[in-house]
This record gives sequence, C-alpha cells and structure tokens, in this order.
Amino acid sequence: MSSIRAWWQARYQQWLRRRLPPARSILLEQRRLFIFPSRMGFLFMAMLLLMLVTAINYQNNLSYALTFWLAMLFIVAVHFTHGNLMGLTVTAVSASSVFPGQQTEIQLRLTGSPRRGHSAVRLVWPASETIVDVPAGSSQTVTLFLPTERRGWYVPPRLKIESTYPLGLLRCWTFAQLDLRALVWPRPLVPEVMAVASASDNAGGFSDVTGVDDLAGFRDYRPGDPLRHIDWRAYAREQELQTRVFSAPTRENHWLDWEDYPDTPTEQRLSWLCWRALQHDSRGDDYGLRLPQLDIALASGDRQREQILRALALHGLADLPPETSA
Repeated sequence: MSSIRAWWQARYQQWLRRRLPPARSILLEQRRLFIFPSRMGFLFMAMLLLMLVTAINYQNNLSYALTFWLAMLFIVAVHFTHGNLMGLTVTAVSASSVFPGQQTEIQLRLTGSPRRGHSAVRLVWPASETIVDVPAGSSQTVTLFLPTERRGWYVPPRLKIESTYPLGLLRCWTFAQLDLRALVWPRPLVPEVMAVASASDNAGGFSDVTGVDDLAGFRDYRPGDPLRHIDWRAYAREQELQTRVFSAPTRENHWLDWEDYPDTPTEQRLSWLCWRALQHDSRGDDYGLRLPQLDIALASGDRQREQILRALALHGLADLPPETSA
C-alpha cells in the first residue's frame, strides 16, 4: 500500500511540475485554477436532492421553484468563485537571509485584475497563512514567515492560493511554485578551541595618520590648522603657538582560515568561522576568509560581511538549489 501511495505521489508531483512550472511572477488563468464543491457545498447539494424528492412526492409547485432557484444559485456561485481568482498576479519580491532555526521573511506582491477585485484570497504555506483582499487594478504586499532548518539555499514549497468567496459552497484553488530562494547562513557557535594565529594578522597599534582619538604630541603651528587643535593654554602662557597632533588606532586585520580548526567536522568549522566573522564585523575589524579553493581579501563593512557569510553558507553545496516539491 505504501509503495502505491509513493508511486501516486510521485506521479502527482510530476504532473504538477509540468502543468504549473515555477516562475517569478504567476498570472492565475483558467488552466491554472481548479474548482470543486466544499464540504458545505456537498451538504447543500444533498439538501437540494432531498428537496427535489420531497417536491416530486408532494407535487408542490412552490417546492419545485425553491429547489430550482437554489440550484441556479449554486451554478452562479461556480462562476463567481472561479472568477474571484481569475486574473490575479502573484509576484515573488524578496526572501530574507537568516540563521538555521530562524524564520525567513518572504514578501509577495498581489496585483489585481483591471476589471475586477479579488476578495478573501487565502495564501497558505506550512505554518504560515494569511487572507487578503486585492482591489481591482491595485497591488497588495503580503509578508509570510517560513521556518528554516539547515544552511544553504532554502526554496519555499508550493504556495497554495485558494478562495471560497462568495458563499463558501465551492473552493477554487491553485498551487504556485515561485522562483524564490532564501540564503540560510551557518549557525554561529562560540569556538571550543582557540584558532592558531595567522602570521598575517595584525595585532593593532597606532597609525601615523592624523586623527582625533589620542594625543600624540605637539608641533609648530601651520597656517590652516584647525582652531580647535591649537594649544591655546600654552599660548596664554606666552609660549609659541603650537598645534596638538592626534593619532587614530589602526583597526586589526584577521584571517578566518579553514585550517585554523583541523580534525573538526565541516559544519562545526563553519559555525565557528561564522561566529568569528560576526565578532570582527561588530568591532569594525578588517577580516578575510580562506576556504578550500576560495579566498576573500581583507576588508570590512556590510558588503564584506554578506560576502563571507554567503561563502560559508554555500561551502560544499551547489550554488543553485535543486527543484523541490510541496
């Protein structure tokens, strides 16, 4: 039984991939939409059947009229429920980068059809769903959160889009495989062992560049020196006009080297290097990364942090994620 179920599930997923291919922006058209009576719809149909049998049994014209009127109402509801999703465009906007165990923030943009609005549209992902109204010709930005488990690229499963508007008798739905992915960085962990200091590391010191942090001494006044740097106290004691000279401490340079932690499992190495990268970034140090077949030069700032965290997240993995299914 389990083998038959697995075979059927594989065939169903293959059919969905062929009928609903992934895309960055998806327009809900007729071939993408499915419609079927809801539980309330089946109860409504059973009630109509009972009413019809009663009308036939008693030959009551009012019973016939009410039964057929309610049946026409059901048929009209098919048109409105199906049309509520027709023409809606779902566009993937962004997915935030996170650490394992955190929830990635996924932003979607829903654009309504120029001719009609879309009411009570339900967007469903595992552990995250929302209901939104999209007026005709306008857009709504929706934010959903999905949990992540491991480093690398996280590809969200198929998004279920459904609606039971207006009467709840029918359910119209579709699946959207959005061309979207979120980067999951390694989990930062405090190293359990000390890394061997690299010969290229700079322990820090003071530069000879004029700064505003520490007093380095005095020199004779030169025209154009800032007035706030002039030693006015000495000048008040009838000494020669002098200028205070300041020096700024140099930032430390650090290398995050793969070989700093020999005989350590890959994921643990990456977690320790990630923690060290975040520490150096918070202090404003210049730091670089050395991985097998990859070197990132010394630098600092947001771009350096993003580049190094990306390299750590994708180490040993394919840059493009494999196709996933719901």
